[in-house]
Amino acid sequence: MNPPSPAAPDRGLYLITPDEPDTARLLARVAAVLPHARWLQYRNKAAGARLRAEQAAALLPLARAAGVPLIVNDDAALAARIGADGAHLGEDDGDPARARALLGPGARIGVSCYDDGARAVRAVAAGADYVAFGAFFPSATKPGARRAGPGLLAAAAALGVPRVAIGGITPDNAPGLVAAGADLLAVISGVFDAPDPPAAARAYLAAFAH
Repeated sequence: MNPPSPAAPDRGLYLITPDEPDTARLLARVAAVLPHARWLQYRNKAAGARLRAEQAAALLPLARAAGVPLIVNDDAALAARIGADGAHLGEDDGDPARARALLGPGARIGVSCYDDGARAVRAVAAGADYVAFGAFFPSATKPGARRAGPGLLAAAAALGVPRVAIGGITPDNAPGLVAAGADLLAVISGVFDAPDPPAAARAYLAAFAH
């Protein structure tokens, strides 16, 4: 099964992988919750280049089988090498136009915009397909992250691309972000560190039911 086309409605859970050193365990953890995800991002800040390449390549058929796009964090070259569906770029990860040249016209190129609406405008002008804002709440993954306000989500509606919210999002605070304009909720620990990850994933999806 192919991943959804970029033209399909993009709303729901944007699942981001944890820093899991064991590839087999990573695949098992992702497989348990992937049916509830709209997009999947491979991210492992603790891994070296070889392990990241191994894990990203191993996740790709899993994502394909689920019909979920696989987006690689921070590394457009790796995304291109394994044939992933896109790349997500932080402020030090290069230009969206360069990622587009590597990945082609159909790829999803996302940009972290933190608390900066002007950065989102520049990113879309440079070819980004979606923009991410946050952290909206204190985050165990990035405790020192810049804090964003929900007004950024509403203001970015004019850009005409999906808006991703990230940072300390829980099932309890998620509905407010969706109401403010978040199309996707990006979550790591809220799902993967939960006692029952599939139930946690479903709880996030409930935010989109209102």
